[in-house]
Amino acid sequence: MGRWRQAEKPGSPYITPQGASRLREEVQYLWRQLRPEVVKALAAAAAEGDRSENAEYTYRKKQLGGIDRRIRYLSKRIDAMKIVDRPPADISVIRFGAQIALHTSSEGHVSYRIVGVDETDAQKGSISIDSPVARALLGKGVGDVTEVELPECRVSFEVIAIHYPYDG
Repeated sequence: MGRWRQAEKPGSPYITPQGASRLREEVQYLWRQLRPEVVKALAAAAAEGDRSENAEYTYRKKQLGGIDRRIRYLSKRIDAMKIVDRPPADISVIRFGAQIALHTSSEGHVSYRIVGVDETDAQKGSISIDSPVARALLGKGVGDVTEVELPECRVSFEVIAIHYPYDG
């Protein structure tokens, strides 16, 4: 029996329509394209004989297990997700989906979009609603200043602009 670990708190269920579409596409790709290819390669490796010394067979079994785990995870996330496809009633404060321009004490001007945990991409400026920065900014308006304790240092953020990029 494995060591007991406290369950991780699941991420927020909120997701943008684009993020939900990407998750569904990934499940379809894994299920309909990648998994059948790996199953075929696994069958070919199994047909080669002794499985205990067959590196290809071991690799394909692990690869198939990883694909199945990812499909299970995505299926559960898709069932639990709440698609946010419109701005909040009060667009003067930061909420989920906001595109925000900030002035920081460390980097100068930066721009972020607050998105769901499954669609974060720091390189593109998409931060998770569960991140320390997003949690500190939620509910703030233009001109508000807040400080966030990050692993490296304490950073001050001033909200310069808030925009909700929704079609509709």
